[in-house]
Amino acid sequence: MKIFLFSNLLGTVYRRGNLNFTCDGNSVISPVGNRVTIFDLKNNKSDTLPLATRYNVKCVGLSPDGRLAVIVDEGGDALLVSLVCRSVLHHFHFKGSVHSVSFSPDGRKFVVTKGNIAQMYHAPGKKREFNAFFLDKTYFGPYDETTCIDWTDDSRCFVVGSKDMSTWVFGAERWDNLIYYALGGHKDAIVACFFESSSLDLYSLSQDGVLCVWQCDTPPEGLRLKPPAGWKADLLQREEEGEQEDQEGDRETTIRGKAAPAEEEKTGKVKYSRLAKYFFNKEGDFNNLTAAAFHKKSHLLVTGFASGIFHLHELPEFNLIHSLSISDQSIASVAVNSSGDWIAFGCSGLGQLLVWEWQSESYVLKQQGHFNSMVALAYSPDGQYIVTGGDDGKVKVWNTLSGFCFVTFTEHSSGVTGVTFTATGYVVVTSSMDGTVRAFDLHRYRNFRTFTSPRPTQFSCVAVDASGEIVSAGAQDSFEIFVWSMQTGRLLDVLSGHEGPISGLCFNPMKSILASASWDKTVRLWDMFDSWRTKETLALTSDALAVTFRPDGAELAVATLNSQITFWDPENAVQTGSIEGRHDLKTGRKELDKITAKHAAKGRAFSTLCYSADGQSILAGGMSKFVCIYHVREQILMKRFEISCNLSLDAMEEFLNRRKMTEFGNLALIDQDAGQEDGVAIPLPGVKKGDMSSRHFKPEIRVTSVRFSPTGRCWAATTTEGLLIYSLDTRVLFDPFELDTSVTPRRVREALRQQDFTRAILMALRLNESKLVQEALEAVPRDEIEVVSSSLPELYVEKVLEFLASSFEVSRHVEFYLLWTQKLLMLHGQKLKARAGTLLPVIQFLQKSIQRHLDDLSKLCGWNRYNMQYALAVSQQRGTKRPLEPLGSEEEEAEASEDDSLHLLGGAGRDSEEEMLSS
Repeated sequence: MKIFLFSNLLGTVYRRGNLNFTCDGNSVISPVGNRVTIFDLKNNKSDTLPLATRYNVKCVGLSPDGRLAVIVDEGGDALLVSLVCRSVLHHFHFKGSVHSVSFSPDGRKFVVTKGNIAQMYHAPGKKREFNAFFLDKTYFGPYDETTCIDWTDDSRCFVVGSKDMSTWVFGAERWDNLIYYALGGHKDAIVACFFESSSLDLYSLSQDGVLCVWQCDTPPEGLRLKPPAGWKADLLQREEEGEQEDQEGDRETTIRGKAAPAEEEKTGKVKYSRLAKYFFNKEGDFNNLTAAAFHKKSHLLVTGFASGIFHLHELPEFNLIHSLSISDQSIASVAVNSSGDWIAFGCSGLGQLLVWEWQSESYVLKQQGHFNSMVALAYSPDGQYIVTGGDDGKVKVWNTLSGFCFVTFTEHSSGVTGVTFTATGYVVVTSSMDGTVRAFDLHRYRNFRTFTSPRPTQFSCVAVDASGEIVSAGAQDSFEIFVWSMQTGRLLDVLSGHEGPISGLCFNPMKSILASASWDKTVRLWDMFDSWRTKETLALTSDALAVTFRPDGAELAVATLNSQITFWDPENAVQTGSIEGRHDLKTGRKELDKITAKHAAKGRAFSTLCYSADGQSILAGGMSKFVCIYHVREQILMKRFEISCNLSLDAMEEFLNRRKMTEFGNLALIDQDAGQEDGVAIPLPGVKKGDMSSRHFKPEIRVTSVRFSPTGRCWAATTTEGLLIYSLDTRVLFDPFELDTSVTPRRVREALRQQDFTRAILMALRLNESKLVQEALEAVPRDEIEVVSSSLPELYVEKVLEFLASSFEVSRHVEFYLLWTQKLLMLHGQKLKARAGTLLPVIQFLQKSIQRHLDDLSKLCGWNRYNMQYALAVSQQRGTKRPLEPLGSEEEEAEASEDDSLHLLGGAGRDSEEEMLSS
């Protein structure tokens, strides 16, 4: 049985919480719901850690060496995570809501702000410890919630900002001249506070846009450790012992005795004074400051505001470098990388993540997820791209390898209800509630066709036939199916017959038959070439919600409102089986539900279906946190995937928490979190601050669409959390194939030494260990690949092709593996064609891997070709500039520059120009 594990999270790049750069400054760590995603900016890839918290992540603290991270959620639960092995090392509960967490620069301690206190813990080291989080000290002082932390470079002190408009400086050790120091001077909550580099001088910023510069009269080296309580008694005892010795010793003792009172008199405490006070909001332009970051080496201050504007200032002179508006929503988090070149911004309102290079004034990364929930998704035929449509009317195309969205189409004016690719993979067709069906070109990134109906109607689904020539869409209000020509854009026909809204459309992959599912408890099969007449009508026991064909077109699956999945033979219109999925959905109870989850489950059903690439299993999802995969022939549940454990979403638990139940009703009915971000806990009459129309609600967990990749290696689901990707488990598992006692790794290596390559490859494939198969294949000489390929049995050719497809993604031996692929397909092509249905996922996986190398190499070769042509053109222009002059210094320089340019391109001369261009 194939094992699928969570692989990546797409569609959402930022929700809330603080952003962090890794220690090398090349990656951004972004909290996404109850997960954490790492965006590698150098290699252009995103990766979501395979872990999840119980609630949405609120803050992330990163150790200075970049190996450990402390992830804290809204409920106060913390995870100690190793970023090296990508696993959870320790669980801890802070017993309260944590606002921020920060490691000391030496990595030995970290501080969390919780309520109106700050707690310092010993950071876990490289040794094994029974308790990874050991509380060292608790610091009191602020009267309101603490908001931000910053450390000095030597880890001796840290500063904490609070909502009570004060800033507190605490000593990390027991300093004699600094226990704590409170700073005022602000009229609003403190947003951020920062120490100056190698100094106790600091800056504090408040929400009303005020910056205070504080100067300390003591350098960090002037901090004195508090001596132990009995130091005077020890000193007197030493003096008495010294008097019994010679006079020289007595004189030294007297000197020491006189030094002690002088040290005792030196009791000067650390003092702060305000040097300057600067205002961001000038000329009455009031704008809340929401986030800030400070780069100590370059003295660069970055501030983000509620209007989406950010400012760059140079401190301590407060010189404005530049300001820019990057969003319409409030900037929730700001971070600067270690070099000070890149600035990351997170906007929680729209789910935006931006990385800005301020020196060149250009974007390094600009990503945004769907504003509302995603509704539909589709894989491209080669499995490289995923297209998603959302309620916000946007259509986004994602690269499955990098995890980034590379194009967004915004032509729809209402929610998108269906998306699909054509067979070529270069055209995306979408349907929307705005009454249009649009076709988008992925070559030029434009909307080249817009299909409409004679009367305005809302389209609920869309389908394209195997040739890509015919587009059909189902109407939600007129109960009709509209058919258009892709080439001309003209309406070909309107299919009537259904008596309820059309819920799903699907073309047969092998024949010209369209299946339509409707709420009128029927599925109709329409023949394309027979005047669009109804071929068959399948009567169901309940409303149809989804319909799909098996990849070979020999079976039809329908999901109905009574939580059943029925299977039909489309040729004979006979039902071949059914699956009862009511108990597999396991729906939860919403906070405002008046009935239990058991009774609420009677109204829940599967709303999306998809066959696997081989057609042996089927995926089903709906109004639940589970996605079920069933075996079609046996009609049993194979695996149930829990897509989320995030309790910040509604309908996650089967039973309500009795602690929230009072005699007056459920506490969830009280909008407790409304307006807290704007400083207003309860909207009172006359209050003008904040958006009075804003409401706090918990989104309900649901699965809107599931699709299997054509390669059969992964599947995707659009959920409330985002676009989740589940891939095959690639860990080392012992899964042999036709194994007997004579097959061992030692026998494989003996066969390789005897140059019996065919027997070695067969035994390695029977052991099914990738390292051993790789060793056997790479031991075959290049000249003998054709002979060995011809001697492989047909059953093992599929295994070799599958291994080659997976090896293309990680191996550098591209040409060697391409030669293997060519020989296998040329020698066994006719036999493999007879089993095209079962081999299609393997071939598509192979095509995806080769296509990725083709794209990378074609870009590189195209760029090199352009550089060669440019260098040759420049050299020829310089060489023919003055042909009548005698050979002098200028022509010698031209020839030298030509030789240098060709040397940089590979050392070729003029004679090899054609060879360079052809390569």
